[in-house]
Amino acid sequence: MADEHRKVAMATTIVQHVSEELPSQYVLRGQHRHGGIPAREGMPEPLPVVDISRLPATDEAGKLRAALESWGLFLATNHGIEASLLGALMDGTREFFHQPLETRQKFSNLVDGTPRHKGYGNHPMLSQDQTIDWFDQVCLAIDPEDERDVLSWPRFFRDAMLEYACESKKIRDRVLRAIATLLELEADHFISKFTDRAITFAAVNYYPPCPAPDRVFGFRPHSDGRLITVLLADNDIGGLQVHKDGRWYNVPTKPGSLLVFVGDSLEIMSNGAFKAAVHRVVTNPVKDRISVAMFFGVDGDTVLEPASALLDETRPSRYRKMRTKEYIQGILELYSRYERMIETMKI
Repeated sequence: MADEHRKVAMATTIVQHVSEELPSQYVLRGQHRHGGIPAREGMPEPLPVVDISRLPATDEAGKLRAALESWGLFLATNHGIEASLLGALMDGTREFFHQPLETRQKFSNLVDGTPRHKGYGNHPMLSQDQTIDWFDQVCLAIDPEDERDVLSWPRFFRDAMLEYACESKKIRDRVLRAIATLLELEADHFISKFTDRAITFAAVNYYPPCPAPDRVFGFRPHSDGRLITVLLADNDIGGLQVHKDGRWYNVPTKPGSLLVFVGDSLEIMSNGAFKAAVHRVVTNPVKDRISVAMFFGVDGDTVLEPASALLDETRPSRYRKMRTKEYIQGILELYSRYERMIETMKI
């Protein structure tokens, strides 16, 4: 067990390993090798852009539907968050990850050698042969409010993160109301699922330069487990890619915009009307990259299942039922094996 803990601790020191010889625990094997950034740089059609301020206007809702049916994500503009706040959050994030290792490790996700789901580090190793993704991360509990230990957050982006979390919820609510309307559900169908024990957390990500980007993943292929994700991505360096029709495409950014993703929970609740976006991150040999993801999900005891109003004799359920806490645990167990939990839910 001590060896396991040492391996987990190694995952928190990735920034020190920028050298010609990659540590073996980061190197992809066999079928998981991806060959670097795909030759196809652009998407077959532009990534849909949705003006959040105009939802649920019919024409804008139509763009939203097309985005979610086609890609499972979209660029959100006119979202109401000031550019100065986004800039402060990104600047504070970069400042934190450029601190000496000893400063960053004061916020470690390890307690007595045991990993937690919040704090600074990387994903824990669940097996001896597991590879680690080439990134550092700070996970922060936003909700439930009694689990939000703000004083434990890095001071570099603490104030900006608090304000950003509050503003992101407004985007969450407007988008989910529009999605419910598209599905001909009550406008607050999804919003009503957010009890006082609903889970929101932020992931502040840092991808250091990697001398061999074709041999690692910045973040391996996956879909997000919660309802929706609001992502603030680095405008200066790409790396985020989305999967569609058997191919990977680079996701463009737009200054001042945010990316909104459908997660597994929403795919299940919509009975597959809108699919979760499968995405990954590749690294860059000379430049670092940062991003801030806000994940919005229901509480752990909520049963994930399609909305009853979407089911009838001609529209059977496409997914089996499962409590959210069990579903998320399944994601954590399958992630290390490059498998998606939602595939086990399909009927």
